[in-house]
Amino acid sequence: MEKKEWYLEYEIVINRPGLLGDISSLLGMLSINIVTINGVDEGRRGLLILAKDDDQIERLESILNTMDTIRVIKIREPKLRDRMAVRHGRYIQRDADDKKTFRFVRDELGLLVDFMAELFKQEGHKLIGIRGMPRVGKTESVVASSVCANKRWLFVSSTLLKQTIRNQLIEDEYNAENLFIIDGIVSTRRANEKHWQLVREIMRLPAVKVVEHPDIFVQNTEYTMDDFDYIIELRNNPDEEIVYDMVQKNHMFTDSDFGGFDF
Repeated sequence: MEKKEWYLEYEIVINRPGLLGDISSLLGMLSINIVTINGVDEGRRGLLILAKDDDQIERLESILNTMDTIRVIKIREPKLRDRMAVRHGRYIQRDADDKKTFRFVRDELGLLVDFMAELFKQEGHKLIGIRGMPRVGKTESVVASSVCANKRWLFVSSTLLKQTIRNQLIEDEYNAENLFIIDGIVSTRRANEKHWQLVREIMRLPAVKVVEHPDIFVQNTEYTMDDFDYIIELRNNPDEEIVYDMVQKNHMFTDSDFGGFDF
């Protein structure tokens, strides 16, 4: 019988020598394998484990709940945030009110790239919005994540090199394995109807689409924030406010000083 993966997280109540060894021994006696273990928060450890059946997990949970030295926080089938926490040693910050919004700072670019790469690997339609001030690393992070996910990325509209806006794709670019990047400000400021026809075609593809500046994008289109599966916020520091009048001024500078091209 194939083993099933679980996520176990516990808080250390009494930190004594040999505690981790005791828990590892307990898992071994129950024939549960440890895949990965790491600290995921101050005073907490997370483990990815493999068990043959649910009864093993029920017995494990029952025994752990009798221990005075730890308190079980989570024992469940692993979610993406759990895997990221064990891999990187910390949890991704999530908005308390909007559960599909995830927050990162520039110091966490490695974690962000890894997180987005896992999203990009998922099959089917995914619409992801990314917010952030100019030069914080939004586009570069998306491109790096595409490489990690082994996806080909296509700029539908962008300011990465020059201000670019596309009105058509060539035949092999209509591929669900491609990743499509749309700059919400460029598309809404400069786009013609041909561009928007292309955007609608891309939205119907069972592929991953990433929209930079999603709030501006939905203000000027038929799409709404409810259409987005994930929203990612990237800041230079945790207290930075994402202000769109500054973002739009930066796009105006890019357009006037460096030119652009349509194709």
